[in-house]
Amino acid sequence: MANIQTNGNLPSDWNTPLVKVRDLSVQIQRITIIRDVHFELYPGTITGLIGPNGCGKTTLLRTICGYLPYQGSILLKNQNLTDWSRRQLAREVASVRQAPSLSFDFTVKEVVLLGLLPRKAWLEGVSDQDRTSLKTVLEQVGLSCFSERSLQSLSGGERQRAYLAQAILQDSELLLLDEPTSHLDICHQHQFLNLIKELAHKGKTVLAVFHDLGLATRFSDQLLVLNEGRLVAEGNPKSVLTEELLSEVFGMHARIAQYEHGQWEIIYERPVSE
Repeated sequence: MANIQTNGNLPSDWNTPLVKVRDLSVQIQRITIIRDVHFELYPGTITGLIGPNGCGKTTLLRTICGYLPYQGSILLKNQNLTDWSRRQLAREVASVRQAPSLSFDFTVKEVVLLGLLPRKAWLEGVSDQDRTSLKTVLEQVGLSCFSERSLQSLSGGERQRAYLAQAILQDSELLLLDEPTSHLDICHQHQFLNLIKELAHKGKTVLAVFHDLGLATRFSDQLLVLNEGRLVAEGNPKSVLTEELLSEVFGMHARIAQYEHGQWEIIYERPVSE
């Protein structure tokens, strides 16, 4: 696809982006992973990032986190990302990776409380308010009974919910999620994403990598589609996920089924290669 597909039908109150990305390119070991990407992220919205394996989704998230050097411009609150200190950035950006591992065994409570570190002074202890907030977020992610459990004793899905609780407790304005539902069953996937939706409704800005296009269309306000490191489509999920795009980007012949009350779904038929 030579041109980016866009959809102008965006809410009128999306007028002050939290993040502006312009002409972004990222190289790792002299290999260009991201090429000339530009987009904006707005408070109160969920932006879904989708694309085939190896297209640069995780690299893009790591770059916005401040972990990778880049060419181009990333503005957070109209300030260059490179001008933020690591501690300042940690107060503004929280991330949930794909089931990260720890070198040391922590309890669930200890892992979640790490979310407070960016806002704590050196050697400052845990306050009564912190304990109340901890209890609240553990209830939100369904881990109230796991507070004293070893993180290593949990299932992959339970660990993922613990890291989400840590990110919620961090209380940053920007939340970056890298396939956060990959280890969750269907029920917990929807509970997890409904919670993310609640956070967005309260003003958080969310950028989430999705593997499941059905979940991406259901929970995202807008979609960004990467292919071979380039942004090839962006906008409203219905306008972006066309049969042509599913064929060209994802290599699948598929139909878009329309139902009453505005419901729709993607029906995959066969790989393009067959």
